[in-house]
Amino acid sequence: MPVCAFLTLGAVASLRAQTAHEADTLSYRPNDPLNLTAFNHFYNLDYDRAVQEFDQVLQRHPDDPFAVNHLLTAVLFRELYRMGALNTGEYANDSFIHAPHHTADPKAQQRIKQLVDRALKLEEKRLSANSKNIDALYARGVTRAQFATYTALIEHAWFSALRNAVGARHDHERVLELAPNDVQAKLIVGAHNYVIGSLPWGVKVGASIVGLSGNKEKGIKYLQECAAGGGETSVDAKVLLTLFLRREHRYDEALPIARELISSYRQDVLMALEEGNLLRAAGKDQEAAAVYRNIWQAGREGHYPGLHYEIAALSLGDLLRAEKDYSGAAAAYDQVSQVAQPDPEVLQKANLGAGEMYDLLQKRNLAVAKYQAVIAENSSTPPAEIARKRMKEAYRE
Repeated sequence: MPVCAFLTLGAVASLRAQTAHEADTLSYRPNDPLNLTAFNHFYNLDYDRAVQEFDQVLQRHPDDPFAVNHLLTAVLFRELYRMGALNTGEYANDSFIHAPHHTADPKAQQRIKQLVDRALKLEEKRLSANSKNIDALYARGVTRAQFATYTALIEHAWFSALRNAVGARHDHERVLELAPNDVQAKLIVGAHNYVIGSLPWGVKVGASIVGLSGNKEKGIKYLQECAAGGGETSVDAKVLLTLFLRREHRYDEALPIARELISSYRQDVLMALEEGNLLRAAGKDQEAAAVYRNIWQAGREGHYPGLHYEIAALSLGDLLRAEKDYSGAAAAYDQVSQVAQPDPEVLQKANLGAGEMYDLLQKRNLAVAKYQAVIAENSSTPPAEIARKRMKEAYRE
């Protein structure tokens, strides 16, 4: 059931935090003042600083599974961002299942596995002493969810991913049995309900045979309750809601949530891009184009240091291409190469797109130069294979 497994993991891919169950504000476990700073850096995609700060917190609280999970999350998402696997545009449909990304760093993989093992040992020790330990159940559910994300998006081990995702859901369902008012535990349960509820009927029947059930509306309702709860997982619930509501074409509901997150975490270029993606999906192309242009300009002015704001130029190029503004699309694609260190995948896609636009504009020499640039970047990728074909025969719609 690879599609089922990956969709399940797509749902939990944005899980980033754990909870103190009594909290109704952004209060983090363990009670360390550096946690708030670390999470602010994390949500602003400053993963290097977040990792350093979470590591310091863990050194001060070595036996706290929440501290381990925080560091695990930061290390995992830093690697996913480096791989190019966090672009929300890919998760609007199922195309992300086969989307190519950079190869994972073996050292990062090793560290992620070590942190998972460390967290699980702490959690299992507490649960062996008291099987109703709510904090330990909650922490283990988060560890399992993060490991599910890792095994799906990095190792592509679908069945292992599904097994861990289901385990995470069961842990948090148990938390809700023991503490019904803990809306933050509805994050994973709600995400899982939505994903299973979204599966085709035949696959859903197969899932029910092995004890999995889901309901899309229940899932969204749980996430809305979590988002409104004011606890630390409210941010994660809002991230998931923007994704799920876009899949449901409920753009008017998703946009205010995305804009609230953008106002809170102004360096999060991925959420800024999501506003443009939502507007485009809603058919508001001119507004979407304005968002992409603003992101590009802000990036040029240093607003997104170290982040891949050039995705905005690629997105603008795709939008203008769909409108058959081939000259405008080519110009947008060309902007990607103006960045000092663009993401190689984004650069390849942009050069391929520019080459095709130049072919349509009857500028064959410029088109060939772009195809050559695609191949020179990495000759073994799908864009490079297409570029070789375009070298032989000009692109035509």
